[in-house]
Amino acid sequence: MTVEQFENISLVVLITALIGFMGFIVLDLAKKSKAGKFGTMVLFAALGMGALGFVIKTVLVEVLNV
Repeated sequence: MTVEQFENISLVVLITALIGFMGFIVLDLAKKSKAGKFGTMVLFAALGMGALGFVIKTVLVEVLNV
């Protein structure tokens, strides 16, 4: 395994773990603030857009490098 392969695998695994942890934080925040269903949905939509932006960036970089 090369350093580049290790870095790529680590990036994917650790970013996935970070997004999962942020999801837990958002859920806890929604429960503590009694945001309700709509508020919780809005909080997760904001988190989802950030995660989607990361995925889109990764796909674009791979497509443009080919």
